[in-house]
Amino acid sequence: MTMITSKRQLWIGRVMSGLVILFMLFDGITKLLRLSSVVEGTVGMGFSEHHVVLIGLLGLLSIILYALPQTSVLGAILLTGYLGGAIASHIRLDNPLFSHTLSPFYCAVLAWGGIYLTNEKFRDLLSFQRSKQTVEKNGLDRVNMD
Repeated sequence: MTMITSKRQLWIGRVMSGLVILFMLFDGITKLLRLSSVVEGTVGMGFSEHHVVLIGLLGLLSIILYALPQTSVLGAILLTGYLGGAIASHIRLDNPLFSHTLSPFYCAVLAWGGIYLTNEKFRDLLSFQRSKQTVEKNGLDRVNMD
């Protein structure tokens, strides 16, 4: 069912996305700058020191794509993979669940929630209940299974 985005909903989505963008920009830039605390933390998770910059670049690429409205869904998909790797790394190290292991999950929820609240086409794509208007608008009433 098509749902018009209210101003409040739009701003909540923008704030959610903005938080993710700021966090990931900070994360990626500190990796590119090879700050000692970031390098130590990354090495402590089992990565080699020379991987820090590459990991930072992958995170920055994902978040730049996410920040651009035309590529936000692709960016969110890449960001989800990036954050999934972080979750796997924390699980492998048996880090605390809620503070370490699930923090990338929280970031992914904010990212996808931001897209859901600001992108009407994305909401329509995820809609389980299709209104007659949505079915007709998208040509779903003329699907031929031949």
